[in-house]
Amino acid sequence: TYGIPRYQEANPALFATVTFPFIFGMMYGDIGHGMILLLAGAWLVQNAESLRFTQPVLFMARYMLLSMGIFATFAGFMYNDFFSIGLQLFPSGFEDPDGDGQWTPTYDVTNSGGKGPYPFGVDWAWHGAGNELLYINSMKMKLSVLFGVLQMIVGLLLRWSNAVYDRNLTDFIFECVPMMVFMLCFFGWMDVMILYKWTHPIDNSPNIINSLICMAMGQKDNNPLWAGSVELAQTLMMYTVLSVPLMLFPKPFILLWQNNRAEKLAQAQGHRLLEDEESAGPSSGGHGHGEEFEFGEIFIHQIIETIEYVLGTVSHTASYLRIWALSLAHQQLSLVFFQKTLNMGLEMSFPANGIMLYFMFGAWFGITCCVLLGMDVLECFLHTLRLHWVEFQSKFYKAGGEKFAPFNIRKLLSDSTTD
Repeated sequence: TYGIPRYQEANPALFATVTFPFIFGMMYGDIGHGMILLLAGAWLVQNAESLRFTQPVLFMARYMLLSMGIFATFAGFMYNDFFSIGLQLFPSGFEDPDGDGQWTPTYDVTNSGGKGPYPFGVDWAWHGAGNELLYINSMKMKLSVLFGVLQMIVGLLLRWSNAVYDRNLTDFIFECVPMMVFMLCFFGWMDVMILYKWTHPIDNSPNIINSLICMAMGQKDNNPLWAGSVELAQTLMMYTVLSVPLMLFPKPFILLWQNNRAEKLAQAQGHRLLEDEESAGPSSGGHGHGEEFEFGEIFIHQIIETIEYVLGTVSHTASYLRIWALSLAHQQLSLVFFQKTLNMGLEMSFPANGIMLYFMFGAWFGITCCVLLGMDVLECFLHTLRLHWVEFQSKFYKAGGEKFAPFNIRKLLSDSTTD
């Protein structure tokens, strides 16, 4: 994906202005840390003119930092995570009537029209629960895959727009359409399974990974989502498999046919133009630029592109799990820093707790600034950049353009004197 973009190629910048800080926020979701980033970005925007020439890097990054802080704060509210502490913004959907630590839900767990769950984000009762990591990890892992597949679908739609703009019917029918079919019929179906399990209580709920393995291997799934879901999955898998040869074979032969037809037209035109027969003959290769058409090279290139897309789609979907991994690392680091500093001071007896809290707060704030507001921000930024550069842009960006070189008489004169 390195290189100069082609003229009038689809520009992902409009989407990236939202998806970049949003994915960063999913990795860095914390109300407290996000608010600090938000305030830093707001200060940079407020004092932009004084930084224009003294700190040009901060001047250019001011709105990026502001938007990253906004989305990190929003994700923090969704995770209900404030410096590793859950905020009791609304009444919990769980209760402990006996005080023995056995929390029971007070909402309608069957989703049959009763009282709903916690109104916004994660219920604060999950913080400190014995199965907190199991629940939070499962939720963040599935959210990562959901938004990852969604972003790759947007990338394919940009590929569609390139084919439509170039009026390239071959690429549209034999690349864009089968690529979208492959994406939706397998990974889109996986997202449907995730959402269905979230919204429909199932007595013997299937494991999504096992269901996908049964779907790919043609085995029987003993735990269907609903009656007929296994048959639907088998049909979608058939379309997924059929889309691969449709990506591989037709395009090279269509290009061969177009080249042969162009050569015949060039030969016919060359016989009519007696004076220009040599310049308009078949030596031009039928492309008008003197390029030689090599069917073997075209076919090998198509094989490589098909294999790269099929295997890359699987690896790219798994790569989006870095959102879950970095979010987990951020949350756990924040929890450890709190427990080993402020929480230790709070557990001491009076008056030692008041004295120790003074020093513990300094240690906690220093570690937070160095690790979570320094190193972790850069880490989440780089991983977000990688997801956009590789997983997203590889779906449509081909490069192959030429860098614009404006007319410069001084450069021409200097080159001529050098020669």
